[in-house]
Amino acid sequence: MITRKLGDVEVSAIGLGAMPLSIEGRPSRERALATVRAALDAGVTLIDTADSYHWHADEVGHNEELLAGLKGVLIATKGGRGRPGDGSWTVDASPEHLKRACEGSLRRLRVDVIDLYQLHKPDPVVPFEDSLGALAELHAEGKIRAIGLSNVDSAQIRRARELLGSTFVSVQNEFSPRVRTSEPELRLCAELGLAFLPWSPLGGISRSSLDRAASVPEGTEFHRMARDLGVSPQRVCLAWLLSLSPTVIPIPGASRPGSIRDSAAAWELGWGSGPDEKECPVWTGGSGGGGLRHPGEASGGNGDRQTR
Repeated sequence: MITRKLGDVEVSAIGLGAMPLSIEGRPSRERALATVRAALDAGVTLIDTADSYHWHADEVGHNEELLAGLKGVLIATKGGRGRPGDGSWTVDASPEHLKRACEGSLRRLRVDVIDLYQLHKPDPVVPFEDSLGALAELHAEGKIRAIGLSNVDSAQIRRARELLGSTFVSVQNEFSPRVRTSEPELRLCAELGLAFLPWSPLGGISRSSLDRAASVPEGTEFHRMARDLGVSPQRVCLAWLLSLSPTVIPIPGASRPGSIRDSAAAWELGWGSGPDEKECPVWTGGSGGGGLRHPGEASGGNGDRQTR
């Protein structure tokens, strides 16, 4: 497994999004733990979780407890959202809530310090700077090593960089072939040297745990290229994401061992920016992978990447 930088730490270029192991439709505890073990065996050293990754109202932190005690892996958790048990999601990014949430995460993960603590979502009724201030205080108290933000825009990223400095190391926004509205944020993270963690990175390729009964297309260029290469379309998608920037670290979800083993192998396609890595397919626009082209097929015909 190749590695990428998350702050001053090297982590696997593909992480595991652990949410499917705890929310509606989750697998048995035995299969959930087997999935985590498979991720570690495949070289995954970054696992993303949150205190709100649970199903029923009385099981806050279910996902974190599954991951407690793991060694040799960076656990990134989040605070600022809640689940009342009716399928909905709430937001509370007040300083008081974030501090209580962090204490709960420390207890459930059975650690003295959280490697990466992320604001799950800005709260429209709480000044953004107040939420950032709470995270800064948690860092100053030695309870978190680094700070991340999720579901933020470019202005919020720049403001956080201004206020938090080098303690702010990552952004986690939805980004996939289907949802590319965070492309400006991805570009900004590359410019600032921040890790960009796409959540739900396989959107438009396979159904996620949040999609419920939504249909997924099967005739995209990702699927066609996968057939040509003899690999899964999910692997092609993740390899494409890795190629977009050396700061991108996808965190695909998985609820069975075979899924994370396949995802973790995406780096083997070698579509990166290093001198020994193969030229990746280019993205020429269009939804659902309709703008994916093999090297040499894009305008110019010389296999160079187009500007994204």
